[in-house]
Amino acid sequence: MLRVPEEVLRRRYLKLQEGIKALGLDAVVVRALSTFIYLTGIKWLRPALIIPADGEPLVFVARGEEEGFKQMSWIKNVDTFVEGGELMGKVSSFLRSIGARKVGMEFGVERDAYILFFETFKRLNKGVEVVDVSDLIDSLRMLKDDYEKQFLREAGAKAKVAFEKALNVIKPGVSETEIAAEVYNTLYKLGSEEPLVYVNAGPHPRIHSEPLSTVKVVEGTTVTVVIDADHFRYYVNKSASIPIGSLSEAGVKALKCMDEVFNAAVEQTKVGVRFADVMKKLDEIYAKHGMLGYRVLGYVHSVGLKVEETPITTILPKHRFMEVKPSMSLAMVHAPILLPGVGQVKREETFIVEEDGRLTQIT
Repeated sequence: MLRVPEEVLRRRYLKLQEGIKALGLDAVVVRALSTFIYLTGIKWLRPALIIPADGEPLVFVARGEEEGFKQMSWIKNVDTFVEGGELMGKVSSFLRSIGARKVGMEFGVERDAYILFFETFKRLNKGVEVVDVSDLIDSLRMLKDDYEKQFLREAGAKAKVAFEKALNVIKPGVSETEIAAEVYNTLYKLGSEEPLVYVNAGPHPRIHSEPLSTVKVVEGTTVTVVIDADHFRYYVNKSASIPIGSLSEAGVKALKCMDEVFNAAVEQTKVGVRFADVMKKLDEIYAKHGMLGYRVLGYVHSVGLKVEETPITTILPKHRFMEVKPSMSLAMVHAPILLPGVGQVKREETFIVEEDGRLTQIT
């Protein structure tokens, strides 16, 4: 029942262990779900995964779940808990048994990686130094292996079908939630397990456009549909803005600008190029069309086990100075134009950077 072969998952695990040793850590405690999936091969709520610097991993799951977990993951060293206090006690006890004095954790904002766990861990392990290993884990996950690339391609195929379904229902009077419902229904039927759909019907643009039942499609505006389809929880992004009837002159300019920005981004994003340098060229296009003041800064982010992964140029300025590398998975142009009176204007597709440097569009 493994979704990814054991040898692939074990290879990821051993690479992480190499990084653990290089940082002088005794172990890493994983609570972030996306990293848990990356290493175990399966999503499991409320788990704890301990990776010692040497030896086999240990997973804690709720009592009664252990046999099901063993069937879906390569890790067979499994212990159980019945409540959070027992879990924390067992994690601490295991770390003491191996003499751990320096332990890594991911400092992130992700489901199950709660700060409460972190604070409780520190109280129970006063002599243990806790180190952020986010950069180490990001460096491993940023470059996708062949299985990850195939999962992304599968997700891309689902996103294409779902987008065509959305086009069939977009018309004046239809609500954002009705559009989203059609997309969700399609994606779940295609096997997506945790898709995300955003819809913004103008004239009032919203950058984080979770669909609202009270907002309906009107003439003379845009409807932007953002589809985050997944395959085995590997995500792609596909977005487009659909004009409803005749747009204002500013709306027409914004659509033309976004098309030009998208084409330039695809052309300029090459192996060895810094994202910041591409952003400068894109800003010249925004300025030419009079849209510089309406665009959101940043244009690209990675996708994978999270909808937005390193590099995330729209959120973290330091990521803008990273370079494009083979085996990256990139969604661009992620940042929209927010044009009052018209709506959100966006065009986004997902690409894989091939080993020879080519960009292959998969959505």
